[in-house]
Amino acid sequence: MPGPITTPLARLAGASFALGLTFALASPAAADAGFQRWIAGFEKTAVAAGVSPRVYERVFAGVSEPDPDVIRKARFQPEFRDTIWDYLDNRVNEDSVRDGRQAEAQLKPWLDRIEARFGVDRDVLLAIWSMESNYGRILERQDVMKSVPQALATLAYMDPKRAKFARQQLIAALKIVQAGHVTPEGLTGSWAGAMGHTQFIPTSYQAYAVDMDGNGHPDIWRSVPDALATAANLLKKNGWQSGKTWGYEVVAPAGAASLKGAKKTLAQWETLGFRRPNGRGFAGGGDSANLVMPAGPNGPAFLMMKNFYVIKRYNNADKYALAVGHLADRIAGGGDFAQGWPRGYTPLSMPERYEVQQRLTQHGLYDGKIDGKIGESSKTAITAYQRRSGVEEDGNASKALLDLLRRQ
Repeated sequence: MPGPITTPLARLAGASFALGLTFALASPAAADAGFQRWIAGFEKTAVAAGVSPRVYERVFAGVSEPDPDVIRKARFQPEFRDTIWDYLDNRVNEDSVRDGRQAEAQLKPWLDRIEARFGVDRDVLLAIWSMESNYGRILERQDVMKSVPQALATLAYMDPKRAKFARQQLIAALKIVQAGHVTPEGLTGSWAGAMGHTQFIPTSYQAYAVDMDGNGHPDIWRSVPDALATAANLLKKNGWQSGKTWGYEVVAPAGAASLKGAKKTLAQWETLGFRRPNGRGFAGGGDSANLVMPAGPNGPAFLMMKNFYVIKRYNNADKYALAVGHLADRIAGGGDFAQGWPRGYTPLSMPERYEVQQRLTQHGLYDGKIDGKIGESSKTAITAYQRRSGVEEDGNASKALLDLLRRQ
């Protein structure tokens, strides 16, 4: 029996829930006092739900003020703000594919067991792990990881529209501690309370958590096998079809945009002129698929199968499910999409994106992490550099931008 693996990939390799919030902040002193009253008042609710007063006091010891970073991060939802190509570039790239393959080799004994037990493709699980925590690296970043009780209490206290969700998750989190699965100090997660390697909110942990390594606790924070098995359990219980793909990239015939969102069998789509770019046929012509065109009629089209929509039970966004499916295929040895996105510029490789960030740093315009991921701070720096240089301010990490940086 393989031994438990509890370290993130940064060591192994040798080293979604998003909320839209509107709120008005009181002065810090007033907010802190009100927050402390909220914590004191919520104890009755938690105790009535089955949480012991001792656990409540232990968990909230030292929590005296809301976390303003939780509110700032709640405003940014890349699934809804990024273009499809920006979203994919930051998540499906040379680095994430390489790391996924390394993890697959390292974790093979565990992946064999998880795949046999749940029937979920290992590469899909690795892709989810990558998407959710960068193969565990995020769990080591103090600037990202939050106290789950403080984060959820902040949301419950500061946003009436989301208070019900946050209160529900907070009680579930307290019960996870009470059950002995994690210590109060170990109860860390994202700004929205998503926890562990595969980022489960507390109620989802209660519904799907698996003790794969057999130590008596489903530990998604420290045990990679437990985290991957928990993700597999979620997918299986939501209808994952073993041995089948998530979808197909297709070349769409003229006028296909009018069929966007339609559901037909693969055989019917083929009759209408939809073809795979590699010339191969579809497996299981009687299976149903929906036509999805993430960039409109000028970009790649996809016929999405049942498993695509099961992945969306993890994060209900087409961009997310497409990224998971595509990254899984790439980890398994597949190539990039055959058709390009309508970017309007020539994209960069990951080494070139690192170089853009490094050069912007040298110009004093970027002070973020050099990670090749072109997010809001990188785009802001690019736009500032373009303005300074007197060229079009499009914020894109393009070949033209890199050439300009190299010349200067």
